[in-house]
Amino acid sequence: MTDAPPPPRNVIAHPAVERMRDRLGRPMHDLRISVMDRCNFRCPYCMPKETFHDRYRFLRASERLDFDEIVRIARAGVALGVRKLRLTGGEPLLRAGLSDLVAELSILEGVEDLALTTNGVLLAQHAAELKGNGLHRVTVSLDTLDPDVFAAMSGGFGGVEQVLEGIDAALDAGLGPVKVNVVVRRGINDHTVLPLLERFRGTPVIVRLIEYMDVGNRNAWQPHEVVPSAELLTAIRAHWPVTARAGDYRGEVAERYRYDDGAGEIGFISSVSAPFCGACSRARLSSEGVFYTCLFATAGLDLRAPLRAGATDEELLDLLRIAWTSRDDRYSERRGELRKQQLPLHKIEMHYIGG
Repeated sequence: MTDAPPPPRNVIAHPAVERMRDRLGRPMHDLRISVMDRCNFRCPYCMPKETFHDRYRFLRASERLDFDEIVRIARAGVALGVRKLRLTGGEPLLRAGLSDLVAELSILEGVEDLALTTNGVLLAQHAAELKGNGLHRVTVSLDTLDPDVFAAMSGGFGGVEQVLEGIDAALDAGLGPVKVNVVVRRGINDHTVLPLLERFRGTPVIVRLIEYMDVGNRNAWQPHEVVPSAELLTAIRAHWPVTARAGDYRGEVAERYRYDDGAGEIGFISSVSAPFCGACSRARLSSEGVFYTCLFATAGLDLRAPLRAGATDEELLDLLRIAWTSRDDRYSERRGELRKQQLPLHKIEMHYIGG
């Protein structure tokens, strides 16, 4: 019997057992992959329409990573410890053929969770196909059920009923548990939180309340607009008793609570009032192929150029390994200090790398 031939030069045959750590001892467990810089919403905290108008220059198709390039980077991430992949945008469902990418990512050995974050407007059209191609679950961004507030927070695009139809389609397709992300902004939608929670109590939908953050440079963030999670928890407990429950793994960003009456679960993401940098295990890949080690990063590592110059997978592994093991990001823990600097930080915009 002859020995089996070696694998092709640009194929990693087996996920390595390597679990690299950054300079603060944090593993790379999650990789969030932006597939599209465009969006069909103009949310003021992400893509305000005053900036992202009809003449704004988004990436050309040739400037975005193609699916083969994305899969190569994802495979390398898995070899270095990534176990969760999430497709984001912009709005990922604007990317043509997205379900084909899902199919390719779903068969990567070592991937334990493959998810998608969407604003939900196009989800009803795609949920069944995404599930059939291997997507595990979805997270839907929905900041309010109030039509007028929704219009203000989406920039006047889409509608509540379209998003709710998308959530129902995801549940019907088996993409549960569906998570609904709510960015809570004082004086804008904080008064609509309880009705939204009421709508999803007793369903397989987990609502997660997110403190309004200073992501990017264009949302004119001010600390007084943040509604701390502790304040929301107090208001919720006045209506429905809830009890904290343990997370599923180290690095999970949401603090999780169960309704005492068995009506489901809610979560809080408290990046401002209770930063979780010390356990952050997320890396991010922009749609044009820049690798970022923090949501609030000011710079990243270009992977598109070496990929298109013919880099091997071993060289790609080395690039990712160096980037992660050099990481010491903890912006949220240093927010107050960094915001006092004379020169403002030029952070990457959220529509490039997802939330």
